[in-house]
Amino acid sequence: MLNYIKLFSSLSRRSKVLIQLAMDAVLIVLSFLLAMLFRLEKAAFINDAEVWVAFIISVVAALVAFRFFGLYRALVRYITGKVFFIVAKGAIVAAVILYLAGLVFEANLPRSVPIIFCVFTCLSVGGLRFLVRSVFRKPSHLTKKPVIIFGAGEAGLQLLNSLFHGREYAPVALVDDDSNLHHLAVGGLKVLAPDQIPRLIRQTGAEVVLLAAPNMSRTRRREILTDFEDLQIEIKTIPSMSEIISGKASISELRTVSAEDLLGRDPVAPDPDLLAKDIADQVVMVTGAGGSIGSELCRQILDQKPATLILYEIAEFSLYSIEDELSAKVKRLQYPTRVIPILGSVQPVRRMEQAIKAFKVQTIYHAAAYKHVPLVEENVVEGIRNNVFGTLSISTAAKKLGVQNFILVSTDKAVRPTNVMGATKRIAELICQASAQEMSPTVFSMVRFGNVLGSSGSVIPRFRRQIESGGPVTVTDRNINRYFMTISEASQLVIQAGAMGKGGDVFVLDMGAPVKILDLAITMVKLHGLTPYMVDDPDQVLPGEGDIPICITGLRKGEKLYEELLIGNNPSPTLHPRIMTASEVSLPMEDLMAMLDRLLAACESFDLPAILAILHELPLNYAPLGGDISDLLWSAQQDRIVSQESLTE
Repeated sequence: MLNYIKLFSSLSRRSKVLIQLAMDAVLIVLSFLLAMLFRLEKAAFINDAEVWVAFIISVVAALVAFRFFGLYRALVRYITGKVFFIVAKGAIVAAVILYLAGLVFEANLPRSVPIIFCVFTCLSVGGLRFLVRSVFRKPSHLTKKPVIIFGAGEAGLQLLNSLFHGREYAPVALVDDDSNLHHLAVGGLKVLAPDQIPRLIRQTGAEVVLLAAPNMSRTRRREILTDFEDLQIEIKTIPSMSEIISGKASISELRTVSAEDLLGRDPVAPDPDLLAKDIADQVVMVTGAGGSIGSELCRQILDQKPATLILYEIAEFSLYSIEDELSAKVKRLQYPTRVIPILGSVQPVRRMEQAIKAFKVQTIYHAAAYKHVPLVEENVVEGIRNNVFGTLSISTAAKKLGVQNFILVSTDKAVRPTNVMGATKRIAELICQASAQEMSPTVFSMVRFGNVLGSSGSVIPRFRRQIESGGPVTVTDRNINRYFMTISEASQLVIQAGAMGKGGDVFVLDMGAPVKILDLAITMVKLHGLTPYMVDDPDQVLPGEGDIPICITGLRKGEKLYEELLIGNNPSPTLHPRIMTASEVSLPMEDLMAMLDRLLAACESFDLPAILAILHELPLNYAPLGGDISDLLWSAQQDRIVSQESLTE
């Protein structure tokens, strides 16, 4: 059978159409004979020449009608139910012509024969095409990968038809949670319960499960992924409904189910009044606009239609990318917003004053910061200059020029920091707290949260790259855990928290339960349909143990086993169920500036011991892991001094 299918597939389009014409002619003849026998119950009409003349005219009319209505333009393997309408129209034309020809040539045809003939023609001509389509689509006759579709709703049916037309996947079964659909046929496949998937995998050899339920809750999605974890089957999903509606993706664009799908939670509907309060029709600036959280803030802000959105970013390509994306969106959706890209650092206070004054900025979201813990640990001075004195510069400019709202994007690493990055972010919070205590029209607030899923520095993209390259997947410690939140949810919560600020507020986002990173790595490997196994060395490979090795490498510089969101244990609720406010230790601006002047002097003299001593003096609860200074320039400088002393001796 497979050889015949390949032979037919290799024929030219003209040859295929001629074969269809011949087959249709035969079927029409058989339909007429059956109609006459069904009505007359005898074959005496065979000798009646007038009957055959009328019939031949109707056959020609049927074939011409089929061609006119486009029946022969359709590829048989891709036909849908619409083909029945085309066949029906052609059959009706043939039946009418048969009836009229019978009258003209006095064939004495019973009046019911054209009707019966029309029905038989529809069933035979249409039925043959669907029979041929089912043969072509049969997985055993294809080189496509057999897949099971989870979701028999509208999205599942669209995906089913899309896959039939594609070259990669062959649907072999449909499953759905809705018991009302069980054992019904959708798109030619029977709908079964999800608990039948293990049996279907064994029977059909399916290698992939496709989730086709864009409106499925994240809780149910997590349950499904947990159930499938040990089946050694790859799980892919269609885009979310929001992505489909916004035009960012089509329903046929499949992607591997990610940790974001597993860890994400069902978001609380945002308060539209809070989202728009400090943004709509205002001039808004986002610093660090090209970063992971900064760029998503810009996207969310743009949807609130500010008068002007200023993208402030030090990285040229990142600024170009986000400006290009947002400008295209403004043009496509005809938003009234001006998008202004400003290239620069937040450290020079005059540069910040010029930007704020030139565009009369009303709200600032300060997301610009160095956030990679080991890098800041190895580049202490630049981390402090950017995260501490950059925040001081922009907050000073904001106060001086009467910016209405200033929202600092902070991090959970600022709580009892064990690394320089966390310490610098806590100092940035102290600067905003002190600024809020001064007589100023600017409302300062801070929003503190944990890791965002899919950010440039997140562990998840690194795990994904390691899995796709064959491993090993590296985890720093068996017991390390982290909080996670989607970038879009975090951005919406930052905007809403900022809108609730009264001055000096430290808002803390409810991050949910912490996630054990080793469990996350194991789950991500399994979601790719692969088997993980543990090794002691990154270069160690154990054939037969599994597909992807996982190695524990040890904590990196400044890395904590777990993160916290609160310094104290006294969070208070707010209007939003996932936003809390905390009362944290602060310093008066005069006392803080005295410490910052000393810190700046230590940075300018590159005195690392003095810098670390000042970090210990400030009310940060700074407790570094290990006593060694990790700064690369400092270490190289000390090595050179030791080397020179040894030569002198």
